[in-house]
Amino acid sequence: MAQVSRIRDRRYLPHWEVPKGVYFVTFRLADSLPEYVLQELRAKSPAGSPTKKIPEKLAKKFPAKEIEKMLDSGHGATHLARAEIADLVEGALRALDGVRYKLFAWCVMPNHVHVVFQPLGEWELARILHSWKSFTAHRVLRKFGIRGAFWQREYYDHLIRGGEEFSRAVEYVLENPRRAGLEGWRWVGVAPS
Repeated sequence: MAQVSRIRDRRYLPHWEVPKGVYFVTFRLADSLPEYVLQELRAKSPAGSPTKKIPEKLAKKFPAKEIEKMLDSGHGATHLARAEIADLVEGALRALDGVRYKLFAWCVMPNHVHVVFQPLGEWELARILHSWKSFTAHRVLRKFGIRGAFWQREYYDHLIRGGEEFSRAVEYVLENPRRAGLEGWRWVGVAPS
Protein backbone atom coordinates (compact mmCIF):
# COMPACT_ATOMS: atom_id res chain seq x y z
CA MET A 1 0.00 0.00 0.00
CA ALA A 2 1.44 3.39 -1.00
CA GLN A 3 2.01 6.07 1.59
CA VAL A 4 -0.46 8.93 1.34
CA SER A 5 1.14 12.31 1.60
CA ARG A 6 -0.65 15.49 2.41
CA ILE A 7 0.15 19.13 1.90
CA ARG A 8 -0.93 21.40 4.70
CA ASP A 9 -0.93 25.16 4.21
CA ARG A 10 0.11 27.29 7.18
CA ARG A 11 0.26 30.93 6.24
CA TYR A 12 3.37 31.37 4.09
CA LEU A 13 4.86 27.90 3.63
CA PRO A 14 3.38 24.58 2.52
CA HIS A 15 4.12 21.61 4.76
CA TRP A 16 4.45 18.11 3.26
CA GLU A 17 3.59 15.24 5.55
CA VAL A 18 3.76 11.48 5.01
CA PRO A 19 3.06 8.63 7.43
CA LYS A 20 6.26 7.58 9.24
CA GLY A 21 8.11 10.53 7.68
CA VAL A 22 11.32 11.89 9.20
CA TYR A 23 11.65 15.68 9.29
CA PHE A 24 14.31 18.33 9.65
CA VAL A 25 12.60 21.28 11.35
CA THR A 26 13.73 24.79 12.24
CA PHE A 27 11.68 27.10 14.44
CA ARG A 28 12.83 30.46 15.68
CA LEU A 29 12.22 33.27 18.11
CA ALA A 30 9.76 35.96 17.02
CA ASP A 31 12.47 38.60 16.50
CA SER A 32 15.22 36.39 15.06
CA LEU A 33 15.16 37.78 11.52
CA PRO A 34 15.46 41.46 10.67
CA GLU A 35 12.09 43.13 10.04
CA TYR A 36 13.03 44.10 6.45
CA VAL A 37 13.49 40.41 5.61
CA LEU A 38 10.13 39.50 7.11
CA GLN A 39 8.39 42.35 5.27
CA GLU A 40 9.83 41.28 1.92
CA LEU A 41 8.94 37.64 2.54
CA ARG A 42 5.35 38.61 3.45
CA ALA A 43 4.95 41.02 0.54
CA LYS A 44 6.21 38.60 -2.09
CA SER A 45 4.84 35.37 -0.68
CA PRO A 46 2.03 33.88 -2.78
CA ALA A 47 -1.34 33.78 -1.06
CA GLY A 48 -3.73 30.91 -1.41
CA SER A 49 -2.60 27.63 -2.90
CA PRO A 50 -0.27 25.53 -0.74
CA THR A 51 1.34 24.17 -3.89
CA LYS A 52 2.67 27.55 -5.01
CA LYS A 53 6.34 28.12 -4.33
CA ILE A 54 8.09 31.22 -3.08
CA PRO A 55 8.78 33.35 -6.15
CA GLU A 56 12.17 32.68 -7.73
CA LYS A 57 13.22 36.33 -7.35
CA LEU A 58 12.59 36.17 -3.59
CA ALA A 59 14.26 32.78 -3.24
CA LYS A 60 17.36 34.21 -4.90
CA LYS A 61 17.32 37.26 -2.64
CA PHE A 62 16.84 35.23 0.57
CA PRO A 63 17.86 31.63 -0.14
CA ALA A 64 17.78 29.17 2.76
CA LYS A 65 21.54 29.47 3.30
CA GLU A 66 21.28 33.25 3.57
CA ILE A 67 18.45 32.99 6.10
CA GLU A 68 20.50 30.48 8.10
CA LYS A 69 23.44 32.93 8.10
CA MET A 70 21.13 35.65 9.41
CA LEU A 71 19.86 33.34 12.16
CA ASP A 72 23.39 32.28 13.10
CA SER A 73 24.47 35.92 13.36
CA GLY A 74 22.35 36.11 16.50
CA HIS A 75 19.80 38.74 15.47
CA GLY A 76 17.15 39.66 18.02
CA ALA A 77 16.93 39.16 21.75
CA THR A 78 18.64 35.72 21.70
CA HIS A 79 16.70 34.53 24.75
CA LEU A 80 17.86 30.96 24.05
CA ALA A 81 21.44 31.97 24.88
CA ARG A 82 20.37 32.09 28.55
CA ALA A 83 21.26 28.70 30.04
CA GLU A 84 18.04 28.33 32.01
CA ILE A 85 15.89 29.02 28.92
CA ALA A 86 17.98 26.77 26.65
CA ASP A 87 17.72 24.02 29.28
CA LEU A 88 13.94 24.40 29.36
CA VAL A 89 13.65 24.17 25.56
CA GLU A 90 16.03 21.22 25.31
CA GLY A 91 14.10 19.48 28.10
CA ALA A 92 10.83 19.98 26.23
CA LEU A 93 12.33 18.47 23.07
CA ARG A 94 13.59 15.43 24.94
CA ALA A 95 10.60 14.95 27.28
CA LEU A 96 8.36 12.88 25.02
CA ASP A 97 11.00 11.17 22.92
CA GLY A 98 9.78 7.63 22.29
CA VAL A 99 6.18 8.58 23.15
CA ARG A 100 5.06 11.18 20.60
CA TYR A 101 8.13 11.14 18.35
CA LYS A 102 11.53 9.58 17.81
CA LEU A 103 14.16 12.26 18.35
CA PHE A 104 17.34 11.86 16.26
CA ALA A 105 19.22 15.16 16.71
CA TRP A 106 18.59 18.63 18.11
CA CYS A 107 20.28 21.96 18.61
CA VAL A 108 19.03 24.92 20.62
CA MET A 109 20.80 27.98 19.19
CA PRO A 110 20.60 31.50 20.71
CA ASN A 111 17.60 32.49 18.56
CA HIS A 112 16.40 29.29 16.82
CA VAL A 113 16.09 25.54 17.19
CA HIS A 114 16.86 22.66 14.78
CA VAL A 115 15.37 19.19 15.27
CA VAL A 116 15.50 15.96 13.26
CA PHE A 117 12.68 13.67 14.37
CA GLN A 118 9.93 11.26 13.34
CA PRO A 119 6.33 11.58 14.62
CA LEU A 120 5.00 8.36 16.18
CA GLY A 121 1.50 6.88 16.09
CA GLU A 122 -1.22 9.44 15.49
CA TRP A 123 1.01 12.40 16.34
CA GLU A 124 1.38 14.83 13.44
CA LEU A 125 4.14 17.27 12.69
CA ALA A 126 2.01 20.36 13.41
CA ARG A 127 0.76 19.04 16.78
CA ILE A 128 4.27 18.21 17.93
CA LEU A 129 5.63 21.62 16.93
CA HIS A 130 2.67 23.34 18.56
CA SER A 131 3.21 21.43 21.80
CA TRP A 132 6.94 22.29 21.93
CA LYS A 133 6.38 25.95 21.17
CA SER A 134 3.29 26.44 23.32
CA PHE A 135 4.74 24.71 26.39
CA THR A 136 8.08 26.51 26.22
CA ALA A 137 6.59 29.93 25.44
CA HIS A 138 4.16 29.77 28.36
CA ARG A 139 6.88 28.63 30.75
CA VAL A 140 9.43 31.22 29.58
CA LEU A 141 6.98 34.13 29.53
CA ARG A 142 5.70 33.30 33.02
CA LYS A 143 9.03 32.37 34.64
CA PHE A 144 11.30 35.02 33.10
CA GLY A 145 8.85 37.91 32.58
CA ILE A 146 9.56 38.23 28.86
CA ARG A 147 6.84 40.23 27.10
CA GLY A 148 5.31 39.78 23.65
CA ALA A 149 5.46 36.93 21.17
CA PHE A 150 8.18 34.43 21.96
CA TRP A 151 8.23 32.12 18.90
CA GLN A 152 7.65 33.03 15.28
CA ARG A 153 4.35 31.40 14.31
CA GLU A 154 5.69 29.77 11.14
CA TYR A 155 8.39 27.12 11.07
CA TYR A 156 10.47 25.50 8.35
CA ASP A 157 10.19 21.76 7.84
CA HIS A 158 11.80 19.46 5.32
CA LEU A 159 10.69 15.89 4.70
CA ILE A 160 13.82 13.71 4.63
CA ARG A 161 13.71 11.36 1.66
CA GLY A 162 16.64 9.00 2.20
CA GLY A 163 19.66 7.92 4.21
CA GLU A 164 22.12 10.37 2.68
CA GLU A 165 19.75 13.28 3.25
CA PHE A 166 19.18 12.07 6.83
CA SER A 167 22.94 11.98 7.48
CA ARG A 168 23.36 15.51 6.07
CA ALA A 169 20.50 16.84 8.22
CA VAL A 170 21.90 15.31 11.43
CA GLU A 171 25.40 16.57 10.62
CA TYR A 172 24.03 20.06 9.89
CA VAL A 173 22.23 20.15 13.24
CA LEU A 174 25.25 18.92 15.21
CA GLU A 175 27.69 21.28 13.46
CA ASN A 176 25.50 24.40 13.62
CA PRO A 177 26.99 25.79 16.88
CA ARG A 178 30.57 25.42 15.61
CA ARG A 179 29.70 27.10 12.29
CA ALA A 180 28.12 29.97 14.23
CA GLY A 181 31.26 30.38 16.37
CA LEU A 182 29.72 28.92 19.54
CA GLU A 183 32.56 26.75 20.81
CA GLY A 184 31.63 24.45 23.70
CA TRP A 185 27.90 24.98 23.10
CA ARG A 186 26.11 22.38 25.21
CA TRP A 187 22.53 22.46 23.87
CA VAL A 188 23.14 20.12 20.98
CA GLY A 189 22.78 16.37 20.85
CA VAL A 190 22.04 13.16 19.10
CA ALA A 191 19.74 10.50 20.50
CA PRO A 192 21.34 7.16 21.35
CA SER A 193 20.65 4.46 18.78
